[in-house]
Amino acid sequence: MENLEPVAASSNIPEFTVSELSFALKREIESAFPRVRVRGEISQPSFPRSGHCYFRLKDENAVLDGVAWKGTIPRLGIKIEEGLEVIATGKLTTYAGSSRYQIIVDRLELAGEGALLKLLEDRRKKLAAEGLFDEERKRELPFLPDVVGVVTSPSGAVIRDILHRLADRFPRRVLLWPVTVQGEKAAGEVAAAIAGFNKLPKKGPVPRPDVLIVARGGGSLEDLWAFNEEIVVRAAAASVIPLISAVGHETDTTLIDFAADRRAPTPTAAAEMAVPVRADLLTETLDFGKRLLGGMNRLLRETAVELAGLGRGLGDPRRLIEESQQRLDIAAERLLRGPQRVIEVKQQLLAGESRALRGAIDRFRSDTRQKIERTGDRLGQYADRLKRAGSDLLRRNVDRIDQLGKLLDSYSFRSVLGRGFALVRDQDGHPVLSAAGARAGDMIGIEFADGRIGARVTEGSPAKPQPRPATPRKREGGGGNQGSLL
Repeated sequence: MENLEPVAASSNIPEFTVSELSFALKREIESAFPRVRVRGEISQPSFPRSGHCYFRLKDENAVLDGVAWKGTIPRLGIKIEEGLEVIATGKLTTYAGSSRYQIIVDRLELAGEGALLKLLEDRRKKLAAEGLFDEERKRELPFLPDVVGVVTSPSGAVIRDILHRLADRFPRRVLLWPVTVQGEKAAGEVAAAIAGFNKLPKKGPVPRPDVLIVARGGGSLEDLWAFNEEIVVRAAAASVIPLISAVGHETDTTLIDFAADRRAPTPTAAAEMAVPVRADLLTETLDFGKRLLGGMNRLLRETAVELAGLGRGLGDPRRLIEESQQRLDIAAERLLRGPQRVIEVKQQLLAGESRALRGAIDRFRSDTRQKIERTGDRLGQYADRLKRAGSDLLRRNVDRIDQLGKLLDSYSFRSVLGRGFALVRDQDGHPVLSAAGARAGDMIGIEFADGRIGARVTEGSPAKPQPRPATPRKREGGGGNQGSLL
């Protein structure tokens, strides 16, 4: 068997790198689909820090990636939201970094009126749930405003209709805040105008309006869409100035109509709501004046008739005056006699009371004299008794003092001296109670009943120190430092 060597397979297929192939596909797709319109439902929108928006367009069978660059988003006129069915216009291209194809969107529109109505209904339910459409929040319109604020386009027929209607009914001062009423900037400008009117000071150089009219002419649902944006609805609900919504024709309905205090079917009707008819007011005022004048005349006539009837029943005034004068004279005479009579009665009463008072005083004096006499007798008796008791007490005390004196003399050592005894004292004056208390050579004093003498001890106990005898305790009732001889 012959050895067979492998032969390299030859091919005419060109060789590409991954980048070359990716860029080739990109050129083919961009040249084949330079501009396309794609209908689908927005899914998974994301807004990274770069400001771009990435999302997906999908239907029941496929998904297409989409990109809206940062500079394009404000010009789209529609907010990219989850579940919104749109028609996207743009250029089809590829993204080589992940082998995907995508559409770069430069225009976005809602896919049909049904999608708009669905979005509108969802937004209406959301705002209604927040209470922005509650009837309790709505304010009454002023009867005759001094200043009317209008938010609308300065170049349209709407402002002319409003001014013309106000001039016909009741000319008022009008402040116009010009705004764009259609397009991507319209919602922000309308909301800013409503907020701006509310921020004006009441007594500033530019007066704050008493009522606001937000107006626009008719148009399609897309044309009126700016008045369905949340920013406009919230500004209308937050307005402290009563607000009239006049957007579109009578059959058109926007979300600002629900948040406004009043909805007008047309801008002209809004002007009619804002001010009354001056001619009607003048006519009504004149009618009220006529009715008031007629009522006053009728009241005067009825009052005159009633007064005449009362006059007939009243009688002759002079007769009434004469009777009144007679009653006055009688009353005057009684008045003159009255004080004298009162004085006499009072004098009699005073005399009777005086006699009664003198009798009471006499009785009081008699009783008092008797009480004083009885009291003097008792005081004399008490004095005699006190004198006798004092004499007895003094006598008893003298006898007791004599007895105590005799007892004191019997207790005194001097009575003992009178019986022949003597009291020996040392040189310090202390009694010598025993022979051991005296030493030879000591000076002593000897007291007799009739006097004292001094002596020196010639014989006695040896010179042994002896303790000084304790000073005898004084006897109760005794005198001095006398000793005891008992």
